[in-house]
Amino acid sequence: MSDAELDAQKADARMLMRAERAAIKPGDAALRLIENFPLELAQLSPVAGYWPVGGEIDGRPLLAALAKAGRVVALPRMETRAGPARFLSWKGGDALSADAFGVPAPPSTGADLAPRLILVPLLAFDRSGHRLGQGGGHYDRIISLYRAHGCIAAGLAYAEQEMGAVPHGDHDAHLDWVITPKEAIRCARTDGLRGRA
Repeated sequence: MSDAELDAQKADARMLMRAERAAIKPGDAALRLIENFPLELAQLSPVAGYWPVGGEIDGRPLLAALAKAGRVVALPRMETRAGPARFLSWKGGDALSADAFGVPAPPSTGADLAPRLILVPLLAFDRSGHRLGQGGGHYDRIISLYRAHGCIAAGLAYAEQEMGAVPHGDHDAHLDWVITPKEAIRCARTDGLRGRA
């Protein structure tokens, strides 16, 4: 498949899954993520989360529960739209300021952390660990960078965001886990490579 064909497939899937996600009523989904969160992941620290935007499932209650259990929590800060994310320590009451994308983030004066677990937002996922994001490739680069240091990537999503097969290319980073309000999925790689899961 050519890059142009893959890009077209991804664009179609993004349009479909944005509409799907917009129809979801969150209810107690954020709290149910905590119930389904695997103990082996809950033991990792530091944990990098995200500030939910555009209908992403809210992982902040999960981050609060992990912090209460003694884990160090970080949020990403994008200094430029093209640059890499920095993960900076964050406690629930800390003041935040807009980063390059306008997303609330810890101040740039904070200390950088190297997460052992990254909680990843997404538009769609499949059980092989393929993820469809917003299209900028930011989390693909983040996951690839930190995975080289032993980090685990866990997507947070509504169960309705699952696809049979997410369109993907060789440069798309795989998830090790996906946590939904219904279950925790240890992703099974189908490309002949062994994941960390």
